[in-house]
Amino acid sequence: MWDTHCHLFKEYYEDIYEVINKAKENGINKMITAGCDAKTNKEVLEIIKERGVYGAIGIHPESVLDYKKEDLDFIKENLNNKKIIAMGEIGLDYHYSKENREEQIKLFESQLEIAEDYHLPVVVHMREATNDTIECLKKYKVKGVIHAFSGSLETAKIFLKMGFKLGINGVITFKNCNLKEVIEQLDLSSIVLETDAPYLTPVPFRGQRNEPSHIKEIAEFICDIKKISLEELVKITNQNVLQIFDIKGDF
Repeated sequence: MWDTHCHLFKEYYEDIYEVINKAKENGINKMITAGCDAKTNKEVLEIIKERGVYGAIGIHPESVLDYKKEDLDFIKENLNNKKIIAMGEIGLDYHYSKENREEQIKLFESQLEIAEDYHLPVVVHMREATNDTIECLKKYKVKGVIHAFSGSLETAKIFLKMGFKLGINGVITFKNCNLKEVIEQLDLSSIVLETDAPYLTPVPFRGQRNEPSHIKEIAEFICDIKKISLEELVKITNQNVLQIFDIKGDF
């Protein structure tokens, strides 16, 4: 299985390599760790030296007031690394404030332009910014993953029509989560599995630190919704990963 979105950073894990090995022991032998700023992008480049770990680098919208031009230059300088398979985590987040909306859109679109130039998929963070996210993505020839998708069926269909997959994580296991009803109505070709570790820990581990090994709980929950076997779900979602990301070798 793949964990298509996690954050394997020293800030969260004193035992990163133990966490990776635990995931592999549980059948999650491929994972994508996503950078968010200058510091974590450098950490991504270090951890992807580990077999089975791939990376995405980008500037998260919450860093919009802190990033420098050199940070984007650094990203461009490292996009030819064979184990950097996407730009991310990039996007828009209006949850705390919309005061910096224009700055966020400028940063997002500058990164979408880079992704288009380098023919790379994007990993999109979208929080309370659905319409602006859609309008920004329409301007560029990019594909990728809508990370931590939790929107409506109508919104899901818009992104799918644009060539994106939906990243489904532990949120789907939460009580009173409407995402279950959306997934019931979508084909499994629409989704990829992710943890967003160390965040959004799935039931039954809520309250604990999330890890890539918890992909299995998310997968089994979706299997119950769709009434299929774990083997079938893994086969389909792995194919979905390879449709989005250009994996250059198994290393």
